[in-house]
Amino acid sequence: MAPPAQTNRSPSPSQPSGKSEVTDLKSQLRQLAGSRLPGVDDSKRELFKKVISYMTIGIDVSSVFGEMVMCSATSDIVLKKMCYLYVGNYAKVNPDLALLTINFLQRDCKDEDPMIRGLALRSLSSLNVANLVEYLVGPLNAGLKDSNSYVRIVAVIGVLKLYHISVTTCIDADFPAVLKHLLLTDKDAQVVANCLLALQEIWNGEASTSEEALKEREALLSKPVIYYLLNRIKEFSEWAQCLVLDLAVKYVPADSSEIFDIMNLLEDRLQHANGAVVLATAKVFLHMTLSMTDVHQQVYERIKAPLLTLVSSGSPEQSYAVLSHLHLLVMRAPYVFSSDYKHFYCQYNEPSYVKKLKLEMLTAVANESSTYEIVTELCEYAANVDIPIARESIRAVGKIALQQYDVNAIVDRLLQFLEMEKDYVTAEALVLVKDLLRKYPQWSHDCIAVVGNISSQNVQEPKAKAALIWMLGEYSQDMSDAPYILESLTENWDEEHSAEVRLHLLTAVMKCFFKRPPETQKALGAALAAGLADFHQDVHDRALFYYRLLQHNVTVAERVVNPPKQAVSVFADTQSSEVKDRIFDEFNSLSVVYQKPSYMFTDKEHRGPFEFSDELGNLAIRTESDVPVHVVEANDKDLLLGTSEKEESRGSGTNGSAYTAPLYDNSLLSTATQVQPELPISNPAAAGLSSQSSLAIDDLLGLGLPASPAPSPAPALPSLKLNAGAVLDPGTFQQKWRQLPICLSEELSVSPQGAAALTTPQALLRHMQGHSIHCIASGGQSPNLKFFFFAQKAEESSIFLIECKINTSSAKTQITIKADDQSMSQAFSTLFQSALSRFGTS
Repeated sequence: MAPPAQTNRSPSPSQPSGKSEVTDLKSQLRQLAGSRLPGVDDSKRELFKKVISYMTIGIDVSSVFGEMVMCSATSDIVLKKMCYLYVGNYAKVNPDLALLTINFLQRDCKDEDPMIRGLALRSLSSLNVANLVEYLVGPLNAGLKDSNSYVRIVAVIGVLKLYHISVTTCIDADFPAVLKHLLLTDKDAQVVANCLLALQEIWNGEASTSEEALKEREALLSKPVIYYLLNRIKEFSEWAQCLVLDLAVKYVPADSSEIFDIMNLLEDRLQHANGAVVLATAKVFLHMTLSMTDVHQQVYERIKAPLLTLVSSGSPEQSYAVLSHLHLLVMRAPYVFSSDYKHFYCQYNEPSYVKKLKLEMLTAVANESSTYEIVTELCEYAANVDIPIARESIRAVGKIALQQYDVNAIVDRLLQFLEMEKDYVTAEALVLVKDLLRKYPQWSHDCIAVVGNISSQNVQEPKAKAALIWMLGEYSQDMSDAPYILESLTENWDEEHSAEVRLHLLTAVMKCFFKRPPETQKALGAALAAGLADFHQDVHDRALFYYRLLQHNVTVAERVVNPPKQAVSVFADTQSSEVKDRIFDEFNSLSVVYQKPSYMFTDKEHRGPFEFSDELGNLAIRTESDVPVHVVEANDKDLLLGTSEKEESRGSGTNGSAYTAPLYDNSLLSTATQVQPELPISNPAAAGLSSQSSLAIDDLLGLGLPASPAPSPAPALPSLKLNAGAVLDPGTFQQKWRQLPICLSEELSVSPQGAAALTTPQALLRHMQGHSIHCIASGGQSPNLKFFFFAQKAEESSIFLIECKINTSSAKTQITIKADDQSMSQAFSTLFQSALSRFGTS
C-alpha cells in the first residue's frame, strides 16, 4: 500500500515549529531553576533569549511565568534584565501574574549590586497595577535614600509613575516633599533634573484642586530655586539643561540687573553644540528682554551667529528646525538679518523642504541694497529641475517686487519668465504679473505687450488661466484680440472644469462689453446663458446677478462691474499678528516648525484651561449664578475653536453636483416702464443701451428666455413655540454641531441701545433666556463677542443650535443656525431675530 501523500505546509513564522515547544521550554526552565552546576547561567540565557523572541513575535508564553521568576534567582545581570523585560510585559495584561513577581522584585531591591537594585525598582514601579501600589511605597522610600545615584534617579521617576497610578497614595506618602528636598540638596545633577520634572508634573496636576500645590508650583519659580538651578546648569545633561531653561523662561526678574545677571550666566550656553540647548537659551534671552526694546534688538544680533552656525553644521532635519526659528525671527526683525542674506542661498544637495524655507527668508530680508543680487539668485532657481522649487523661486521674485524694491529690473525678469518655453514657469509668471498690475498699473503697457503673445490654449493651470482672463478683461482696450479670445473661451465653456476660471470669464466678458460692446455682444450673451445653466452655485449666482444688473440699468452695471480702480497698496497677510505673537510665545517648540499655535494641533488633554482660540482672540467662559452657562472643553475638532469653519452643507453648491438652474422667465424682467435717468459712462455705444427696456436685453444678448406667469407668493412661515425649560449638555451640543448641516447664515443689525448694553454680556444671556433661548457658552473681548445658544421646540425633542458673533462697534451680528428639523429653521430665525432686536429696548 502506498504511503499517504505528504503536504507541503510549512510552519507559520509567527508560531513555534512544534505545539509542544512552549511546554518543552517550561520543563527545561524548571530543571534549571534550582541548579547550581557550572555553566547553568549560560543555559538559562539561551532559554531566556528563546522566550523573549517568542514574546516579541506575539506568541503567548505566559505559561512559563512561574519558571521565569524562579530562574531569576541569580547574580547574572543579563538574566535579570531579560527576566524584568518579560515580567513587565505580562504584568500589564495579566495583573494576577504580577502578584507572583512582588517577592523577588522586592528582594532584588535590596541586592548588594546597585545596578540590580535600580533595575528591580524600575521594573516594580512599571507594573502599573493599582492593586499593588502598597508594595511600591517601601522600595521607593528606600530608593530615594539610597547611597547610589543611579538608584535615586530610578526612584524619582518611580514616584512619578506611582502618582499616575494612584494620586492619593503618592500624596499621602509625602513623596513630593522628599523630591523637593532632593531637588535642593542632592549632589547628582541627574537626580535634581528628575526631581524637577516629577515635581512640575505632580504640582501641575494638583494645582487645580489644591492651594498648597499651587503655592508649591509658584515656589519653583522663586529666585533662590531658579538661581540654584542656573548656577548648576553646566553639570546637567543636555535634556536637563533644556528643562531648566524652560523653567527659567517663566521666571519674572525683579529688575533689569537680574535680567543681565541671568543672561551673563547663560552666555556660554549659546555656544553649546546641541541645537536644543541653544534654542532654549535664545528663548530665555528673547522673552526676558521683551520689555527692553533696545536690549531686545541686541539679543537678535547676539543669537544670530549661533543659529546660523547650527543651520550650516547639522543634519537637514536640524537645519530645518533651526531655520524655522530663524524664519520666525526674520519675520519679526528682517533688518537684523538683511546683511546675512547669503546664508539663505540654497545648496544643491539640500532637501526641498529646506530650500523652500530659505526662499521665504530671502523674500523677507530683501532690501534696496540686496534686491538685485537676491533676484539674480532666485532667477537661477527658476531653471531648477525641481519643479516645486522653481515655482517657489518665481513666487519669491514676485513677492520682492510687491515690496517696492527696484521694480524696474524685477518686471523685466518676470516678463522674461513669460517667454520661457516651460508651462509651469509661464503659469506662475502670469499669476505674478496680474498681482503686479494691480499694484503698479503704470506697467500695463509693457506687460500687456508680452501677455498678448501668449495663447490661452497653452495655459492649462486654473490660477494662471484665471489671471490671463483677468488681464484680457481689465485691459481689453489695449489688446486687439481680447474680445475674440474671450469669445473662443466662452464657446468652450463646458470643457472648462474650474469654477474659478468660469467666474473670471464671466467678469472679463462683462468688462470687455463695456469697453468694446459691438465685438463682445455675442460673447456676453453666450457667457450669461452658459452661466445661468451652470451647475456650480457660485457661477450660476454671478451670471444671474449680472443679468439682472443689465436688466435694471446698463449704466449702473458698468459702475458696479468696471469702476475706476485704485492701485492696491498692501496685500493681505495670510497670518494675523495675534497668531504670529502666539507662535513667538511658543518659541522652541513644534509650533514654530508647524507655523501654527499649539492649540491647532494638540489634543485637549495637553492644553491649559478652556479657551477660545480664533480670530476673535482669546475668549474665556463667563458664568453667573443666575444664568446657567455651561463650560465646554475644546478639542481638535471643537466647534468653539474656529469661528470661520467651512460650511459642510454646500450640497448642490459644489462642483460636480446634480444641480440644474431653473428656467428664468419674464417674471425676472422688470415691468416698470419708467426710463432710468441717464448717467455718464465711459463708452457712448454702451450708454445707448441704458434707455432700452429690459426685454431688449434678451434680444441683444440672444438669451431668448421664455415667458411664463409670475410666481405665486411664498407661503406663510409655520408658527413656532419654544420650550422654556430646555436642557442640553455640552457634549451633545458639540456632537450635534459637528453632525448637523448649516441651515441658515445671516447678518443682522443690533439696535444702538442693544450694542451699548453689551458692556456686560450676561445681560444678553438673561434677555435671550427670557425668550426660551439658552446660552451654553460665551466669550470674547469687546468689540468682538461670541455666543453659542440652543433652543428646543415645545412638546418635541427637535433642537436648534445657534452661533452668534456680535461686533458692538459696528452693531452687526452674524448668526449661523443648525437644526434637527430644517423645515423650521426659517421660522426659528425670525423668532431669534425678533428676540435679539428687542434687546436693550425693553
